[in-house]
Amino acid sequence: MKKRKKKVNKNKVLTIILIILFIIIGCITNIVLTNRNLTIFEKTIKDSVLTVQKVITYPFDFIIDKIKESKEKNKMYDEYEKLKQQLEDSKNYITENEELKKQIEEMKKILDLNNVLSSYESINATVISRDLSYWSDNITIDKGEKDGIHINMPVIVGEGLIGKIVKTSTYNSTVRLLTSNNSNDKISVKIKNGSEYIYGILTKYDSKTKHYIIEGISQNIEINDDLIVTTTGMGDIYPAGIVIGTVKGISTDNFDLSKILEVETNINFDSINYVKILKRGDL
Repeated sequence: MKKRKKKVNKNKVLTIILIILFIIIGCITNIVLTNRNLTIFEKTIKDSVLTVQKVITYPFDFIIDKIKESKEKNKMYDEYEKLKQQLEDSKNYITENEELKKQIEEMKKILDLNNVLSSYESINATVISRDLSYWSDNITIDKGEKDGIHINMPVIVGEGLIGKIVKTSTYNSTVRLLTSNNSNDKISVKIKNGSEYIYGILTKYDSKTKHYIIEGISQNIEINDDLIVTTTGMGDIYPAGIVIGTVKGISTDNFDLSKILEVETNINFDSINYVKILKRGDL
């Protein structure tokens, strides 16, 4: 009986406590939410409840804000990466487009060469390799003996002469460039001066000024800048009329006996992709 009475008493106590808690919560809620003028006691309760609520909810609000901020940052970073990739892609497209345009222009120049070389057959070729150690000396092209290529055939691009064949194999050939300064590659040239031609010898290439050096011209001959220099056709290698460049500087030798010309070429020897080999009709 005693145990039963204790159990009943506990239940009554719990019920009373719950009723009191509900009443207190109801009173507090009424105080917090009401718009009427509150007493000092009610104000104190309201302020205390709101303060406790802030203290309890602040960590949760802080964590939620940080999660939102992190999500926003991740979203912004993803957008940044997409924009960055798009920018890189656009740069690649621009570079590829410029390279294609340059190659097309280069091919056009080769195809539109002046037909002063009517007794020569032309063979188009592509540059396939270039040794960095001998960048100014040689290039390798994709035409060889099977295509009728022989040593000493002249090689040109749209802007003029670049060199000659010095080595061949079955499927490719080596071109020695005019920029190589080989002592054996002296070329007879002529400069149209009014109605007359002035003759000289292309002896070397100055890598500092990027000019050819023309020697063997009489001191008594008057020459102006911007005159066109071409091959004479003398000898058994280079036909007449291939452009070398234009006169950009005139000086005299150490003995004041002859003039030395600096000739500028329009050929970009650092960017040669397509060439034309000239083959004499009787070969």
